Amino acid sequence: MKADTRQDYRERILRVLDFIQQNLDAQLSLDTLASLACFSPYHFHRIFRGMVGESIRSHVRRIRLERAARRLLDTDDRVIAVALAAGFESHAAFTRAFRSFVGCSPSQFRRRPTSMPAALSGIHFRADSSLESFHAIDSGGSSMDVKIEQMEPQRVAYVHHVGPYRECGKAWEKVCLHLGPQGLLAGATFIGLSYDDPEVTQPEQLRYDACVTVDDDYQPDGDAASEIKVQTVPGGTYAVTTHQGPYDHLSDTYARLCGQWLPASGRRAREQPCFEVYLNDPEGTEPDELLTDIYLPLED
Repeated sequence: MKADTRQDYRERILRVLDFIQQNLDAQLSLDTLASLACFSPYHFHRIFRGMVGESIRSHVRRIRLERAARRLLDTDDRVIAVALAAGFESHAAFTRAFRSFVGCSPSQFRRRPTSMPAALSGIHFRADSSLESFHAIDSGGSSMDVKIEQMEPQRVAYVHHVGPYRECGKAWEKVCLHLGPQGLLAGATFIGLSYDDPEVTQPEQLRYDACVTVDDDYQPDGDAASEIKVQTVPGGTYAVTTHQGPYDHLSDTYARLCGQWLPASGRRAREQPCFEVYLNDPEGTEPDELLTDIYLPLED
């Protein structure tokens, strides 16, 4: 079962990698690619990053730059024409990206070509044939310390935040200032529901719920009712692993859990967002000592 699941995941991701190669000029939306791989949009981008070794955005950008490098060598097209064809809006933006990628400007590359940087997946731009395989990354993810837990539904009071995740502290401040004076924070669980991945979603569109568990009798009232809402975090089977370190490194643990542990486990993810449980207070804890449990919903 585990070997079959791992191979199944590889084949699905390979379909996506090949589709990207054949449709570099198309709008490659997350929903389109997730549907092609038959994965939930909630988990696809993390599975992709964990298995391929780079985010979807980084992969598409790299393949487009490799195609641009080929065009610089094979044609006499002006650099601005190559830049626009690669999806860049200006000569300057293309030159910065190309120099960062290859180590020299497009004009210098045209005069003295250099080899393309290595890719962890082994996938490079191919114009004339379909992809047959790729190297699935495993940086120890398949042997992660992961527990399978059955969780009861959790009733929570929450404040919804839209915008950069680094600014979600405002939502936490609102929900805690409301619940704290009522004595509802003692013994509560602090849960973060992240609906989007910052590697594939624009910062101003990221959605997040700052949640605190409450009992069945709690209802927001007065002025709080306009901002404090109540919902239930679904129960069920979850894979749980603990991330230690800054919150801005959570994406690395997510990628290993979804893209390496999950295919090797023989389990499949449920179509539902992951969530985080914060085990210590970021106000009084050094970033390297922060502990966060990541909950990945699994099919039974």
